[in-house]
Amino acid sequence: MTAPPLPASEPTPSATAILWADPQRAAAFQNWLAGIGAAHGLRPETVRLASADASFRRYFRIDATGSAASRIVMDAPPDKENSEPFVQVARLMAEAGVTAPQVLEWDRAHGFLLLDDLGRETMLDVIDPARPDASRPLYDQAIDALIRWQLASRPGVLPPYDRALLERELALFPEWYIGRHRGIAVEGQLKERLERSFRLIVESNLASPSVYVHRDFMPRNLMVNVAPTLGTGVSSLPPEGALAALGRPGGGSAADLGVLDFQDAVYGPITYDIASLMRDAFLSWDEEFVLDVTIRYWEAARKARLPVDADFGAFYRSVEWMGLQRHLKVAGIFARLTLRDGKPRYLADTPRFIAYIRSTASRYMELTPLLRVIDEIEGTSALTGFAYGRV
Repeated sequence: MTAPPLPASEPTPSATAILWADPQRAAAFQNWLAGIGAAHGLRPETVRLASADASFRRYFRIDATGSAASRIVMDAPPDKENSEPFVQVARLMAEAGVTAPQVLEWDRAHGFLLLDDLGRETMLDVIDPARPDASRPLYDQAIDALIRWQLASRPGVLPPYDRALLERELALFPEWYIGRHRGIAVEGQLKERLERSFRLIVESNLASPSVYVHRDFMPRNLMVNVAPTLGTGVSSLPPEGALAALGRPGGGSAADLGVLDFQDAVYGPITYDIASLMRDAFLSWDEEFVLDVTIRYWEAARKARLPVDADFGAFYRSVEWMGLQRHLKVAGIFARLTLRDGKPRYLADTPRFIAYIRSTASRYMELTPLLRVIDEIEGTSALTGFAYGRV
């Protein structure tokens, strides 16, 4: 998950404002920047921090001359971060007609990448949670980008979102959230209830058809007011009929939302990204708006001939169960970011995920054991929080 970019009013400090724990890495960065600066019209004296990632990645912004006002530099130490998936998925998104950062330079040995700059304003920045109707056009653009991404899907290109990965994700919740954050031993009846519920969740999610999955497709990772661009590989764009179904005939790119933080993309359940979009880590909508946008996605996906269920009720159930997988995983990740990585700001949003988990588990009799686990560890007994779908 990427931290939000700095606002447009950010200062322009000198390069010395960036702190480096390793002097050798700092020197390697300066040498790399000097080597590529002239070719891209970069102004090295303007480099400054743009954002920090939940991982070990950092992003810098650097001014450039000519038509490009600025560029982004990714600092991804190779011993901690593998940049190859980012480069691969950036190319796949360009081929799909989705606006994403283009990789302009890559120092593979040191983990420095020069990217084009999609701006400073995220979809989350401009959304007014009190006015869902005003946000609908942005969600329509997000749906457009998502469907383009899914239409480009091919098996064997991205890692599979398989049983092993689903189970590893779910295991984060008992280890980090229950055991380490709440300090409750995961044993006996509590462990048995979790294992029973996890088996059902995994089986439900494996039953969904597979497409390309972004895995963090949410407003915080969608940039607004981005000029649409097409990368190479235009021949891989979705078929003309599918684009026409979206109201975008021909081979243009997806509206003007830019997509970030895609390096963990996989090939897996088609329900994941719409669940991620509407059950956000940092923003909650009421049931009516969630249903409205999900129906809009489902209708557009059917017109584009994507493999969604013909019955919306069945599709929505699958979305809810996929969302449950994500909520459990992210609650565990947020606890780990706090306890292991010293990044406590993420844990403040965990109550939102617990509310998501309770609201879904309370509607399906098969998930009663999971609901009891949540009540036990949270000290709750009555349904509270957020409601989606059939209550």
